[in-house]
Amino acid sequence: MFKAIRTSTTLRDRAFGNPHSTNPTSAMTMEFVARARSEVLRFFNASPDEWSVIFTGNASQALKLVGESYPFRPGDQYLLTFDNHNSVNGIREFARARGTTSTYMPIVLPEMRVDEEDLARHLDRARPGGNHLFAYPAQSNFSGVQHPLEWIDRARAKGWDVLLDAAAFTPTNRLDLGRWRPDFVVLSFYKIFGYPTGVGCLLARKPALAKLHRPWFAGGTITVASVQGDKHYLAEGEPAFEDGTLDYLALPAVEIGLRHIESLGMDTIHERTRCLTGWLLDNLLALRQTNDRPLVRLYGPSSTDRRGGIVTFNFYDTNGRAIDHRIVEERANAANISLRTGCFCNPGGGEIALGITGTELSSCFRQPEHQDRLTIDDFRLCIDGKSSGAVRVSLGLVSNLADVNRFIAFARQFVGE
Repeated sequence: MFKAIRTSTTLRDRAFGNPHSTNPTSAMTMEFVARARSEVLRFFNASPDEWSVIFTGNASQALKLVGESYPFRPGDQYLLTFDNHNSVNGIREFARARGTTSTYMPIVLPEMRVDEEDLARHLDRARPGGNHLFAYPAQSNFSGVQHPLEWIDRARAKGWDVLLDAAAFTPTNRLDLGRWRPDFVVLSFYKIFGYPTGVGCLLARKPALAKLHRPWFAGGTITVASVQGDKHYLAEGEPAFEDGTLDYLALPAVEIGLRHIESLGMDTIHERTRCLTGWLLDNLLALRQTNDRPLVRLYGPSSTDRRGGIVTFNFYDTNGRAIDHRIVEERANAANISLRTGCFCNPGGGEIALGITGTELSSCFRQPEHQDRLTIDDFRLCIDGKSSGAVRVSLGLVSNLADVNRFIAFARQFVGE
């Protein structure tokens, strides 16, 4: 409500114009854009001498900017963990098109973490003088695992550029870019404070940003473009990566929202989320079927150690079979409980958690009828009745104990099935 009132007042009392001009309304817009950039840098303790803030439509668009512009070449490497979001996985298509090898590091059950020795072996494979990109989530949006930020310095010392997906991490955790220096960080603001939904951000270290080469140009990204001269000159810094007109009416809400979060205290938000997550985990894992089999199979850490407020699991019946996550979602909808089911745009995490093998997947995808189209029901047949997804509960800023207790009561209805 606070953000909505402040944003409404800002829009009511001022006129804003397209920022690609110098008239009074455009100048007002540019002032608010500059203030939003400055606030993002301040919130993440990122020096303006070292960091650039590029506003995008969402975290996925920020990732696409890196993928399409990163100078992949034959012999280079793109390294990523199994539990990356699909928008990070998608960068492999840019890498493949330029002859770069993409390699996935497995995550290990039951906690779904990366083996540190395996990480060290992969990081040692960077060819001197190459352009190597290592991408991982600060917090997995599948399991809630928080991968060590210490990996950033380790990878960069071995010659890797580091892309940190912070979209699931930053809503309930402090990210200090004065201490941690990945080359690229992506995030979405609505995940931190709810509004606006159409503004994300790429935070890039200026030396890393200088390595990127855009494959096209657009309105606002150039200083000069000529039709007859068949030439264009890209702008420097952030404008070269902000295609077209920014969502400038939403940008004042970024400054307002970040200041609101700061007034609450990120450390307070983090600790509150940690306590609620611990209560949910303890109560869910204590639930048993009528024959004393566990009701819940958890995918990820069973404690609050190095994990966030994402809790992913499946319910199991008295015969030890997974209860279809779609049935769980239908019942939750009827109870006016909002949760997420499926694989959450994180296929690698789902494949490891659900025991779906590469052999099964290759066999499935090679079937002639699956060359161009594959439905979820087709996929379930391919994997021989294994669960094709899971149930995810996400806790954060607005969650409270009553929410958690209500979900625990909802979970009890699956006892006896």
